[in-house]
Amino acid sequence: MSKILLSQVTLDFPIYGANTRSLKKSLVSLVTGGTIAQENHITFVRALENICLELSSGDTVGLIGHNGAGKSTLLRVLSKIYTPSIGKVKIKGRISSLLDLNLGIDLESTGYENIVLSGLLRGLSRKDIEVRKKTIAEFSELGDYLAMPIRTYSQGMQLRLAFSIATSFSPEILLLDEVMGVGDAPFMEKSKQRMSELVAESDIVVFSSHSNDLIRKFCKKALWLEKGHVKAFGLVDEVLAAYDTLKNHG
Repeated sequence: MSKILLSQVTLDFPIYGANTRSLKKSLVSLVTGGTIAQENHITFVRALENICLELSSGDTVGLIGHNGAGKSTLLRVLSKIYTPSIGKVKIKGRISSLLDLNLGIDLESTGYENIVLSGLLRGLSRKDIEVRKKTIAEFSELGDYLAMPIRTYSQGMQLRLAFSIATSFSPEILLLDEVMGVGDAPFMEKSKQRMSELVAESDIVVFSSHSNDLIRKFCKKALWLEKGHVKAFGLVDEVLAAYDTLKNHG
């Protein structure tokens, strides 16, 4: 059974050379999330503070909050991209992260070569990769372009291939960060259907989105973040109702 356990997780980003009051004021206008503080003459942004969270098999959680609230940062902690400054993260289960779709894509290699590379990075055998290659190629609808270097692709084509690769592997823990806007309208519909299938196959899903409709569609619970803190965590309809009430009266 998959498991996620966060115990008093805090994440600081030090900003060296930001000790003057004027620079600190300028940072306040640039940083929308977390809090800015100083310790031992070092200015830092506290992006997450004292996050305690326990998820088990069957949990599907939507992350909500304004831009900079800490949603993407939390997903990167769960993906082990960021290491907490304080606290512990314990994860049991195979993780698939759809955070930055182009992460790990080699621009000088062909589409087909990137499919193989991605599979090898996920620990698959070449035989398993060959089984998936045709399915990925068909879903991407890139045809002969798959034999060409990625640098010849448009941004939309790169996203199509990256999405097709990333969603071809069934994870135990699925982490998503606003990945629905891929390609034209017909491809977006196909992408939503693929996401529905992937969510259904995963033990645990953590999904960040500004769309309440998508949160309700994919998630049973919601985690509301505000300035790096947990504001509320519970059933999706209850947390979204509280969030909407505050926004409408803010």
